[in-house]
Amino acid sequence: MKIYLDGKFVDANDAKVSVFDHGLLYGDGVFEGIRIYGGNIFRLEEHLERLEYSAKAILLQLPMPRAELSAATCECCRQNNLTDGYIRLVVTRGVGDLGLSPWLCAKPTVFIIAGKISLYPAEHYEHGLSIVTVPTRRINPAALPPTIKSLNYLNNILGKIEARQAGALEAIMLNDQGYVSECTADNIFLVHKGEILTPASSQGALKGVTRSAILDISQELGLPLREVNLTRYDVWIADECFLTGTGAEVIPAVKLDGREIGTGKPGPVTRRVLEAFRRRVLVEGTRI
Repeated sequence: MKIYLDGKFVDANDAKVSVFDHGLLYGDGVFEGIRIYGGNIFRLEEHLERLEYSAKAILLQLPMPRAELSAATCECCRQNNLTDGYIRLVVTRGVGDLGLSPWLCAKPTVFIIAGKISLYPAEHYEHGLSIVTVPTRRINPAALPPTIKSLNYLNNILGKIEARQAGALEAIMLNDQGYVSECTADNIFLVHKGEILTPASSQGALKGVTRSAILDISQELGLPLREVNLTRYDVWIADECFLTGTGAEVIPAVKLDGREIGTGKPGPVTRRVLEAFRRRVLVEGTRI
């Protein structure tokens, strides 16, 4: 495997960053997870725009313009003969000292990994996930805006550990007010009385690129969609539930905390959304 690292392609065994890199020491940096389907990098420009916004929000100057990042991402896929898989684009604050001071980091570190990913077994796309609610709450948006896709994922990791302890692959995380925010790695959507409902980013939800695609798909299918405050009760009484993310794509959830959602099986709206999404991934984006 070839890794893009600060302007060069190196073998995976030689792709190393310093122990003094603030991305490692403090989680100081930003990243994007991106999918490629049939040689088409899905919504690459949207991912790069979000990367730029995340960097700007944490006062991190990207060392490359968007066009160069795009070209490097495409070339990384070509170097690895990757036409279907997952891309991780990371920009750290760079090498500094053991203090917090980001201004002592001379320049950011950039690396790109293009490989494979499989988050959920195939049978769960057919039969649905059983998810749980975990005790770890999402960070208040006033403390750290969820729209910043930073390298500090400890909050989500704790939620993922708690999900595993409960025997689940994914979990709902509530915000400090008790409203549904998102899952540990996915956005959440409900279907109720013909309407699609999802938490707003103000409730702690990441503005996912796949989530954005679902907003477009809902219009395409003529399905009304609203961003609303949701509680666990709303999930319990929903007709359907599905989760979205770059790795997960669109996957149905059929149980929450042992309670069946709707019929306990993936519903017709979820299937329509998934089919529409799978059509889009082959045509929306950047060809390598």
